[in-house]
Amino acid sequence: MLVDDHEVVRRGISAVIAATPGLSIAGEASSVAEAKRRIPAVRPDVLVVDLQLPDGTGIDVMRAARETDPEQRMLVLTSFDDDPALRESRAVGAQGLMLKSARSQDIVDAIMKIQAGQSVWPADRQEEEPDLSQSDQRIVELIGDGHSNREIAEALGLAEKTVKNRVTIILHALGLQRRTQVAAMEAARRRAGWKP
Repeated sequence: MLVDDHEVVRRGISAVIAATPGLSIAGEASSVAEAKRRIPAVRPDVLVVDLQLPDGTGIDVMRAARETDPEQRMLVLTSFDDDPALRESRAVGAQGLMLKSARSQDIVDAIMKIQAGQSVWPADRQEEEPDLSQSDQRIVELIGDGHSNREIAEALGLAEKTVKNRVTIILHALGLQRRTQVAAMEAARRRAGWKP
């Protein structure tokens, strides 16, 4: 399913996909609202989402898709591959990001890889690792397991206030705002094998 507000982009990708054996377009949407309505009915194998939409962002669409199907495979198709776009896309569980300037065949190849359970990130960012200590990585893992600050403190033998301070530092290091984003990022990492 394609979610992009530019009809010419949707038409172009649709044409290439239609010509690819084993792939077909299950649906299209041009806004966050339309995508949220259509995703539960369409249940696409792969969701291809633009980050810039007229009534919100592709992150909103992907979050909603995850609520419908926690295992939804998603590819971000955008004009910008800056760090915030990459971090946010990973945090909501996308399996890859492609630039709209990529060749049509490369975009189709990316869709097929994601359909097969692989991830597709810009080559120079593939192994990007935020600078977290081993103890901070352990806190991320425990957040991913659904533990509260108090439970993490007990598990690691730390004061709850210390854990709270470390979580704040971790959020800053990862470019995130909320614990729920850390949990989503950790879940995506476990699926894709990406190390924090």
